[in-house]
Amino acid sequence: MNNDSLRVIDHPLVQHKLTLMRMRETTTENFRRLLREISQVLAYEVTRDLPTTKVQISTPLTQMSSPLISGKKLCVASILRAGNGMLDGVLDFMPAARVGHIGLYRDPDTLEAVEYYFKMPSDIAERLIVVVDPMLATGHSAIAAISRLKAAGATSIRFVCLLAAPEGVEALQKAHPDVEITTAALDEYLNDHGYIVPGLGDAGDRMFGTR
Repeated sequence: MNNDSLRVIDHPLVQHKLTLMRMRETTTENFRRLLREISQVLAYEVTRDLPTTKVQISTPLTQMSSPLISGKKLCVASILRAGNGMLDGVLDFMPAARVGHIGLYRDPDTLEAVEYYFKMPSDIAERLIVVVDPMLATGHSAIAAISRLKAAGATSIRFVCLLAAPEGVEALQKAHPDVEITTAALDEYLNDHGYIVPGLGDAGDRMFGTR
């Protein structure tokens, strides 16, 4: 595992909220709210090093030179369906970002990702793409999504998740070593069914109440 491209956000408030999400008795409503709140912090962290340029502005009192974001514009790419649970929180933090969707489902036998939908802004080659999906388990979905984005012209991509398994991190780093991974926790391992342990169960089922 390459720790240079992996960032684990250990902020006490993030870890507190994540503990609440892990609890079996947490309701669907609270699970969604907590995911949105953590996603805001993850969005803050993944954009921490965006380039800026100084511009001249007038405040009510005087003129000054002040920074504005420069360089590539932003696009958030949600891996359906669970990625949409993070989307609102990320957009709360960067509301001007464009949004794309990548529809993938995991084959229950092979655990491989199967694509059924892809819709992105036409200018993704000119944007920083922030891919969101709560769980980085086997890594198959993330790898497939990022490969699809690169095939469509994307050149600057970052991946953000709530939880990651070591197996998923290693697989994603091997397939796409240029993609930085930001997560709230690196858990212990994957079980025989491809679930992260200790994890929090199926994030999509828990946020949409379909478990």
